[in-house]
Amino acid sequence: MAPWGKKKDGGAAAATAAESSALRELKETVKSQSTEIERLKLELTKKVETTEKKSSGGAAVSHGAHGGGGTEIEEEIHSYLDRSFFSLARHRVGWLTVFLASLSLTAIIMNGFEHTLSRQIELAYFVPLLAGHGGNTGGQTVGTVLAAMSAGAITEKDAMKVIAKESLSGLSMGAMLGIGVGVVAYYIMGISSHVSTVIALTIPPLSAIASCLASGLPFFCVFFGLDPTVIAAPAMTSFVDVTGLLCYFLIANRIFALW
Repeated sequence: MAPWGKKKDGGAAAATAAESSALRELKETVKSQSTEIERLKLELTKKVETTEKKSSGGAAVSHGAHGGGGTEIEEEIHSYLDRSFFSLARHRVGWLTVFLASLSLTAIIMNGFEHTLSRQIELAYFVPLLAGHGGNTGGQTVGTVLAAMSAGAITEKDAMKVIAKESLSGLSMGAMLGIGVGVVAYYIMGISSHVSTVIALTIPPLSAIASCLASGLPFFCVFFGLDPTVIAAPAMTSFVDVTGLLCYFLIANRIFALW
């Protein structure tokens, strides 16, 4: 055979080999893409199943399992727009009356520590500040816990873990804020060192108490089939005002005795 014929056959063979190689690469690419598609489908299925489980868990929490109270709460939430203002007022006024009566304890505490106030009238300046701080701290916590419960992120089994976490968080925040308020009261407002120290030492336990009550009351309400949206926040405010004021004056008495 002539040399040019051999070259022609060799070129044809090379072209055929190149086509086969390209075909193999194409097949491998298609196969890898198919595998990737199957993997993505599997992940999507798992995500859908997880979402459905969370949704069912949230529904279970919102409905509750204690005496059917959760079902009543769910019905009240869905019928909110259809209820009249008088119906809402009648539903809430009972608990508000109880908590208003409990707030009368603050007057009893103020009267009981009248001798302490007479020694340092500056203590009275910070009573509204401490009451407001306790309400703010508890309000943040109770809102967070109620939102997590309605979303199914936490259940009654997580009660102790949530309460411990929120209490430590409140104590930490209180320590930071207490130092700051004490410094401002002494160096900027000109408050005596005794009262500034009392304020700095009162804010940490007050914050811890507020966080503890605010995180525990929603679980308490759900356990007994009560409506936490109606009871938890005002109950927390009432209890925090009373315990915070008592804590304030007890610390003040101790500081004045030592200083």
